[in-house]
Amino acid sequence: MFHDFGRTMMLLGGTLFAVGALVHFGGKFLPLGSLPGDFHWQSGNTSFSFPLASSVILSIVLTILANLLFR
Repeated sequence: MFHDFGRTMMLLGGTLFAVGALVHFGGKFLPLGSLPGDFHWQSGNTSFSFPLASSVILSIVLTILANLLFR
């Protein structure tokens, strides 16, 4: 019982580490958030970002990845 729990915790930890490293270092290589189609408005002290193109690309990539992993 605890053997399976330990394996699951290690898998989750490794996944979180990989995602954290991608988020931390990925900004240098992946321009997510500053693609054409990502909207940013600024007025005085207020700013609003709507990353439409980045969201669509991320959704497509995650859908393909999920279909490959869970078939």
